Amino acid sequence: MKQQAFVLAILVSLLPLAGHAAPPAPPAATAGEPLAAALTPLLAGEWRSAANKARDVYRHPLETLGFFGLKPEMTVIEITPGGGWYTELLGPLLKDKGKLVAALVEPPSAASEGTQKYLARSNADYRAKLAADPAHYNAVEVREFSLKEPHLGADGSADMVVTFRNVHNFLMWNADRATFQAMFRVLKPGGVLGVTDHRAVPGTDLETSRKTGYVPEDYVIRLATDAGFELAGKSEVNANPKDTKDYPAGVWTLPPTLALKDKDREKYLAIGESDRMTLRFVKPAKAAAN
Repeated sequence: MKQQAFVLAILVSLLPLAGHAAPPAPPAATAGEPLAAALTPLLAGEWRSAANKARDVYRHPLETLGFFGLKPEMTVIEITPGGGWYTELLGPLLKDKGKLVAALVEPPSAASEGTQKYLARSNADYRAKLAADPAHYNAVEVREFSLKEPHLGADGSADMVVTFRNVHNFLMWNADRATFQAMFRVLKPGGVLGVTDHRAVPGTDLETSRKTGYVPEDYVIRLATDAGFELAGKSEVNANPKDTKDYPAGVWTLPPTLALKDKDREKYLAIGESDRMTLRFVKPAKAAAN
């Protein structure tokens, strides 16, 4: 039943939002960054829907990707890109000089039938999105990996791995440790792992995290360091002090999911999206095989 509730919450999140409260202003971008020059025009791209652009003020893509150290010439693997929110930016950004690999979960590797159906539908929708806009996405490579034995590509083949709001999913699917190990293996020595996710109150137990979608920051750091990574920095760019993290339907109570639909809708819109950790890890230059 928990998996079914999770799947329903994800599906609801694909519905468009209306009646947004005024969002908080995003932090100022660092002036003069090469990334800013390349990414800023893409934020206004006509291929991005109005609903997706409305998320910029909560997700701070320029500041987040700048904190990770993204460069347009990198080979980047995006883990489980969902509806492709970040792909809309990463695909065009990396198209000419770099490479974007989208790593999707193989549906049969999921434990529950409900999650398998959700992943199959989500993967098909993502592939259709890419196929419908070859001008921006024809260079994106799509790979699928198993939750049971994750393999993301040849060892040491990527400059950066990014995953946005996915660690809680891997925790629920009992694939969190294996996925972090796979991310470590696919990165070159010196490569970067960038992570954002819903941040739990310190001391939250993992069973509660599985139910609510909020994950303790220290647990995510431990997953990464146990896999061999070194913590290279934390950013509060995606923090939200309005998020009390105590809602009836967990993090999916907040936008963009709004799992309770019209109940207290304005209240949750006023809070905005979740409080999120933003973490940067590095694979040591002389990393041992993991």
